[in-house]
Amino acid sequence: MILVRRERSTRFIVAFYTGEFMPAYGDLFILVTPKGKRIMRRLREGEDVHGNDGVLPAADIAAAEFGQIVVTRQGCPYRLMRPSLYDLLRGVKRQTQVLYPKDIGYICVRLGVGNGTHVIEAGSGSGTLTMALSWFSGDTGHVYTYEAREEFYKLSGRNLEWAGLGRNVTRCLRDIAEGFDQTDADALFLDVRTPWEYLDNALAATRPGARFAFFVPTVNQVSALLRGMETRAFADIEVEEVFIRRWKALADRLRPDDRMIAHTGFLVFARQQAMSEAFDARTPKGTRERKQEAARRERLGLDGDDNGDFDDA
Repeated sequence: MILVRRERSTRFIVAFYTGEFMPAYGDLFILVTPKGKRIMRRLREGEDVHGNDGVLPAADIAAAEFGQIVVTRQGCPYRLMRPSLYDLLRGVKRQTQVLYPKDIGYICVRLGVGNGTHVIEAGSGSGTLTMALSWFSGDTGHVYTYEAREEFYKLSGRNLEWAGLGRNVTRCLRDIAEGFDQTDADALFLDVRTPWEYLDNALAATRPGARFAFFVPTVNQVSALLRGMETRAFADIEVEEVFIRRWKALADRLRPDDRMIAHTGFLVFARQQAMSEAFDARTPKGTRERKQEAARRERLGLDGDDNGDFDDA
């Protein structure tokens, strides 16, 4: 297990929230060309930006403020921008299918990730969600991320360092079949192929009332996960997708873009909640719900049938 601490990460977050307006050496910055190309680099003394539009000296970038125009030696203007978390997530090096910002933002909101939150993630993959969890957990929160494959473990570590994040992240190279080290996490996210195999370990790693999120790409996996959750202490279970449709930002010709980011995966959310037959017995059930309950009890091999007559279906 490795605790990642980076001086650069503290500076990056401090700069973002205190409104420092000028890039310092060691910071990431974005240049936007008149043709719309976006260039993300790290500012290093003496390392000028070379391109078809000419040379942009590093000293000129360091002397400018974010939001200003900087000009190459050939007279081409570039926009200078400070990278946002959205930019960082899009700019990571990847070897795995990564979560999109549209999913990441919603996951963080549903898990209640904020300053002081202790959250577990498995697996780390390329580290995009790890970066967001680190960002939102703040100085008093903590992220515990598990990855079973060494190549992804190393990649996610490099991406955290590149982004200047990870000061509050503990990374672990381990198969989660061996369990988690934590027992009182506030939230847990699983992005693994067979999450239903690790539900008991997930419950053991979290405190009562903890929030859960699962990401799976196919309906078969969702069904298997829901079956696994039926007999365990999960409640408030929801299955959702997130879609984003961009629009062309032209005031006189406002219309949807020709392409959109549609299905990337299913998100399953739940809370840890003590099971109660008395509570379930008082939950109102119509004909359809009673049929579903009867089918569930039959599938689980449960004795007794209190679901009534279905002849009026």
